[in-house]
Amino acid sequence: MNDLHYTLLSDGSSDQALMPVLTWLLHQHLPNCPVQPRWADLRRLPDCPRRLHDRIRTTADLYNPCNLLFVHRDAETIPLDQRCAEIHDAIGRAWPDGSTLPAIAVVPVRMMEAWLLFSETAIREAAGNPNGTVALNMPRPADLEDIPRPKDVLHDLVLAATNLPPRRRKRFDVNKAVRRIPEYIDDFSPLRNLTAFSTLEDCLVQAIIDRRWHE
Repeated sequence: MNDLHYTLLSDGSSDQALMPVLTWLLHQHLPNCPVQPRWADLRRLPDCPRRLHDRIRTTADLYNPCNLLFVHRDAETIPLDQRCAEIHDAIGRAWPDGSTLPAIAVVPVRMMEAWLLFSETAIREAAGNPNGTVALNMPRPADLEDIPRPKDVLHDLVLAATNLPPRRRKRFDVNKAVRRIPEYIDDFSPLRNLTAFSTLEDCLVQAIIDRRWHE
């Protein structure tokens, strides 16, 4: 194919940080295919749909062209397979006649922020202090899916990496910094050690094979 257009439908605006991860993953399996990503922003619709299957259908209607739809929800305290089943059920309800575009569940365990916790260099860059020497208590990559509150852990690491005094640290836009973290990561392959990421990659590879995009 010429260009691959994908759309990410996510829980919230901060989850746009997933897009560099998804784009990198597509480039791993379609290295010669230009990728055109878009994030589905349904917040400004006069009647924003609330139910997931309605949001999926609305996204497909509004964001064209779209060759591939990624549907994100954090696992939080729900088992990975159960959360994926919820998304797949919503996809089926969005297109009850079976005429659906390729849609893939993106379910980080437990939250999206867990997938940004493996690169100390990127965290320091996003904090605006790339040469900082303050020690960061980085979690082991193998433990990322076991962290109860990865968002809090990531925010604490970013704030520590700024090495700002307490008063200036309170004014620091940590959410903006978190969104920048993927911009400083060229290789997301360490995430392949995580069950949720491996599940995502397996589903993507199957979609590529089914649509013969690799030919």
